[in-house]
Amino acid sequence: MLGTWRWNVVFGLIGTVLTVAFSIGNNPISVMLLRSVYAFIAFFVLAYGVRVVLAFILQPPSLVGEHSEQDVGKGNQFDMQTPDETYDLNQLLKSQLQDGAIPPSVETPSNEAADFRPLNPPQLLSAKNTQPEELVKAIRHLTGE
Repeated sequence: MLGTWRWNVVFGLIGTVLTVAFSIGNNPISVMLLRSVYAFIAFFVLAYGVRVVLAFILQPPSLVGEHSEQDVGKGNQFDMQTPDETYDLNQLLKSQLQDGAIPPSVETPSNEAADFRPLNPPQLLSAKNTQPEELVKAIRHLTGE
């Protein structure tokens, strides 16, 4: 079952408090105390039913088929290591220090080496020393006039 008998006592006390709260102005004290005892007993027994229903609802689903002894440890641990790449990393860092050298681990095969050319974009120039006519011409070209 779900929980302990303390839950039943808590439900019983809640029933007692509710009974006293609703009957304090309408009944004499002796009737109110007798009905609150009956309410405690009723709520105490009712809590067992609520606990049984909750235990049934919250029960984990049973697995289809039984586990064999071989399957007991499977899926509990994932033991995998990555290969040691410190040498390749050191070579890559050394090649970057040497201006533009291709690292040995990244070298392309010989048939692709002739076709491959690294991107070499032109360097941007500043427009500090240009003539005003050239600037006006460029602005008119960009604005579409």
